[in-house]
Parts: sequence; C-alpha cells; structure tokens
Amino acid sequence: MDKSKKIIIAGAGIGGLAAAACLLQEGYHVRVYEQAPELGEIGAGIQCSANAVKVLHHLGLADRLAEVSVKPKSFEFRLYDTGEVLHKVPLAETHEKNHGAPYYHIHRSDIHKILADRVLELDPDSVVLNSTAIGFEEDNNSVSLKLSDGSKIIGDILVGADGIKSAIRDQIIGETPPDFTGQVAWRATVPVEKLPKEFMDKIVAIWCGPKKHAVVYYLRSGKVLNFVACVENATWKDESWTVKADWQELKDDFVGWNDEIQIIIDNIDKDQCYRWAMNNRKPIYNWRTDKAVVMGDAAHPTLPYMASGAVMAIEDAAVLMRSINASDDVAEALDMFQRNRVDRTARIVTESTEHGDLYHLSNRQEFEEGFGKKNIAKERGEWLYSYDPLAVPLI
Repeated sequence: MDKSKKIIIAGAGIGGLAAAACLLQEGYHVRVYEQAPELGEIGAGIQCSANAVKVLHHLGLADRLAEVSVKPKSFEFRLYDTGEVLHKVPLAETHEKNHGAPYYHIHRSDIHKILADRVLELDPDSVVLNSTAIGFEEDNNSVSLKLSDGSKIIGDILVGADGIKSAIRDQIIGETPPDFTGQVAWRATVPVEKLPKEFMDKIVAIWCGPKKHAVVYYLRSGKVLNFVACVENATWKDESWTVKADWQELKDDFVGWNDEIQIIIDNIDKDQCYRWAMNNRKPIYNWRTDKAVVMGDAAHPTLPYMASGAVMAIEDAAVLMRSINASDDVAEALDMFQRNRVDRTARIVTESTEHGDLYHLSNRQEFEEGFGKKNIAKERGEWLYSYDPLAVPLI
C-alpha cells in the first residue's frame, strides 16, 4: 500500500502501540489517539510466548526485553493442597529451541513502556494524549475518528485498539454486553525479599483447586513475585483492574490451600490487593467496515487462562502490518487481516474458557482424570507457540 496513507489508531495500550510500531517501522504515517493524560499501563504480569516475542524482536526490542523480564523454566500445574504436579510444560531453552524465540514473563507496565519508547523513537509526534474515541464516520474517500471533544481526525485507515469497552467495536457490530462468568480475579505482587530464601524456582506455578485457581510467577528479573487468583464469586461485578479489595477476603478464599500459597498471601501488602470481575464475550467474526477495523481486546477479549490476551494483540499488530503492505485497496487489506485472524483468536477465546473449567474441578481424582485427557504441552506446542505472525502464509 502507498506509504503516504494516513493510519489512525484509537488506543495506546499494548496492542495499539505494537501496531503503531510495526506500521511506523514500515514507513507509514501513523497517529495514535489515547484517552489518558499520559502514557502508562496498570496491572501486573503478562506472559509472552515465542509467537509474540518474534514480533517484539522484529521491532528491535530484544535487548530491552531481556533486561526486565524472566525466562521461566516451565509451567507446573499443581494440586491446590498437596502440591502434586498434575502436568508440566517445559519452557526456557526447550521453548526457544522449538519455536525460535524465548518465553518471557514481563510486567505489563514494562512492556508498555518499551513499546511506547519504540513508537516515539520512530516518530516523536505519533501519540496524541487526552483524546477519547467515541466513534467514527467514513465515506468512499476517507475515515474520520470522532473524539469526545467534538473534533474529528481524518485518515485513510482507522484501527480500533480501544480495549474491551471499544467504541469502534460497538459501532461496527453493535453493543455486545459482557457475560459475567461468576468468577473474580485477585491480583497482587510481592517483593522477593519478603519471602523465604529460594522460595520458588523460576517457573509458572498454576495451583488448581475446587472452584478456584492461583497463578504464581516472577517478574522484573526475579525481584517481584506475581500472584493472580481466580475465584468463583457471583457478588463482585466491577470489571476495573484498579479497584482495591479487602485482604482478609483473599485470605479467607484460600483457607486449606498449600503452605506456599499461604506464605504468598501473608506477605502481600494488605493495602495493595486488587480484584475485578471476569467477563466473557463470545467470539465475533465481523471486525471491520471498508476503512475501519478492530484488533486486540476490542476484537477478541479473552479470559486469561491461556496467558494469551496480550500475545494475540501483538500477533494482530504484525498481521495487520503485513495485510496493509499486501494490498493497495484498504477494504481488501482489512479483510485480509480479519480472515487471517478470526479463527485463531476465536480458538483462544473458546479454549481459554475451557481451561478455566479444568482448573476448577472438585477433587484429586477429577484433576488427575482431567489433566490425563489433555496434553497441554503438546497441544500448545503444535498450534499456539509454533505460529509465526511475521511468516505465516496469508490467505
């Protein structure tokens, strides 16, 4: 496509910035409109498998990522009380050898800053803050992003990377109300100096128990332990990641669980416990108009049970860039992006939901049978981690 085409991106989250960096690096004119007054990200840890890391390396970010991340040795799925290992997925050197790039744990704010810095290196004027997207207009010649202050930004392509409450998505397909799962997620981090020495190896420990599970891994070069726990709770409906909740309720949720979980919870700052409602949305298969398209959480929000939400957004960024490169017709480019992404992301959404059920079975026998029927290591290696968004043939 003609590199003078003006590409507008609504939203400067991980997906929007990854798309901006990919497109700017190709030489396109890109402007990112972000509602926040400054660039930044909240939350805690995310996991980045080789399929996303390849894109980050393509952007020249390998050294920066290595400085702030952790390479875990493996996934270990453990029984909630005894710690019995139900299933293991090798990572570290095995993952890199099999899939061509490392598997990283990284703090959400760190990867966001790395991407933001890269975008601003490519074009210091490419991000516009205090700009809330409320919708768009398009005609045969252009598309206009409508902002809440009444202004309109005119361009050739609009990319809605405006998250789970996307105004761009709502206009393309209509409002899609969330389906509350009946589960909530707790989030906290613990500085390692507060924990016993050599408390846990550098792995991802996924503790599975009746109606709840907990995921534990290191961040920031091993200086911080990340703790996320999903609990069945029909009373908490707030979807915000920034709402604090009572530490004692967290403690009560995990009575009877393994001593490792108790040690982590006991060392969490009691004023730094966050909880949010887990909402699910069924996959959609129409992401675009002739000149506007959605990506990331705006297109395929997913439960976090396969650690692939941010990964899918980063994959989207690379395939979007390749699709725009491949066609001089905007509508065809956006259709190419959509048809190459809808089935894969729908599978992630569907299987993430199924994994949530697997992690919340009732007793040891059910867990051993459930994990016995699934070879997670083999399945993820065959179709999830092996995907290369920079090289996969586009149809």
